[in-house]
Amino acid sequence: MRAVVIDEVGVLPTVREVPEPPCPPGGVVLDVAATGVCRSDWHAWMGHDEVALPHVPGHELAGTIRQVGEGVTRWRVGDRVTTPFVCGCGACPTCAAGDSQVCPQQTQPGFTGWGSWAEQVALHAADHNLVALPDSLGDVHAAALGCRFATSYRALVTHGGVGPGQWVAVHGAGGAGLSAVLIARALRARVVAVDMAPAALERARALGAEDTLDARGLSPEQVGEAVHDLTDGGAHVSLDAFGSPAAALASVLGLRRRGRHVQVGLLLGEAARTALPMDRVVAWELAIHGTHGLAARDYPAMLELVTGSGGRPGIALEGLVGREVGLEDAPAALAELGAAPGGGITVIRP
Repeated sequence: MRAVVIDEVGVLPTVREVPEPPCPPGGVVLDVAATGVCRSDWHAWMGHDEVALPHVPGHELAGTIRQVGEGVTRWRVGDRVTTPFVCGCGACPTCAAGDSQVCPQQTQPGFTGWGSWAEQVALHAADHNLVALPDSLGDVHAAALGCRFATSYRALVTHGGVGPGQWVAVHGAGGAGLSAVLIARALRARVVAVDMAPAALERARALGAEDTLDARGLSPEQVGEAVHDLTDGGAHVSLDAFGSPAAALASVLGLRRRGRHVQVGLLLGEAARTALPMDRVVAWELAIHGTHGLAARDYPAMLELVTGSGGRPGIALEGLVGREVGLEDAPAALAELGAAPGGGITVIRP
């Protein structure tokens, strides 16, 4: 099969023929219909998140089951499915409690094993991790839900508890941030988007952000003060959807009393132990959350919100996807993530 292969950290990947993946016991092999280009893939390529080389990236995906492994009972060849980027083992106490997104024995396509920037991908513990796709949701939009959208959904719904009329501050208007804008608006919240790229802010406003803030030249403290002014006293919920010490600090400082900060963007390497204003956290009783994807059992509620089948109007995902490319253009699309262009999610069609 053809796949995008990383051979060296920071060196542009190549597209070439590689062996087809074997089907794991209890797992499946999919024919990949669409797969997202995510900043997490960029982190792996740059060596911030270590993977074994050579490596095939890709963890946001939709496809059709090509092969079913021994022991799989819920799925058949030809089923159209997606999966969380964190696949729980399905057998441990953490998975039994419904928290597969933090399973100690988790597998992650594109990280613990070869991923979906290929014509085929192998997935583990299929009965526990696969999610059937509704006919009303196309492959490209289904792939766009896989990491950034699902992570932002959990951030806002589970951790943030966002309600109608509340203010949500979204720091970083890339794929995760734009997803958060769409989800917050679907929950009837008010949104201010913060970024340093005018194109990203323009897209955020087009997707429903009520206000935007250009953070170029501003300190985290100044960003926090500006968010307070825009939201009449601070955001109820704030997300660092980019992943930097400055964005995380600004997110916390922009909260109102008893507000909730959710860390969506990855903080890796030297940034992993970033400092936050714990004096403010204590005095204002702020809540600090991390969010790490979404378990398969929570996908139906997210899909209901997206498709509108739960009585809501649904979410128009057309503005979330910036472009579709083939495998040949995937290496260049990966490199572009380092510049944070703010053009929406890029989706590969293998």
